[in-house]
Amino acid sequence: MWLPENFRKPGTSVYAQGVEVPADYSGEVPPGFDLIDLPPCKMMVFQGQPYDDEKYVEAISSLWEVMKNYNPEIYGFKWADEDGPRIQLAPMGYRGYIEARPVRQINE
Repeated sequence: MWLPENFRKPGTSVYAQGVEVPADYSGEVPPGFDLIDLPPCKMMVFQGQPYDDEKYVEAISSLWEVMKNYNPEIYGFKWADEDGPRIQLAPMGYRGYIEARPVRQINE
């Protein structure tokens, strides 16, 4: 996932890997890792066509181009990148590349 600046600690990367744990998790956190709370947000999910696994770079680029030119306002939403992370599912050719981006209803 790509974390917006308002979710990052100083000196950390925009790109993060994560696993979901219970809100009351009190177990061990490995060195170099952090626990963060992500607030709920609405997401718009995009899925590309299936592709050959070795062509994942092209599949990602193709879907990014679709997302760049997509207008969520036709469905009553606007991009809300500060509301949550952009999420990338592991690229797997059989299902197409999948990515989600935060949105907010226009009247919110």
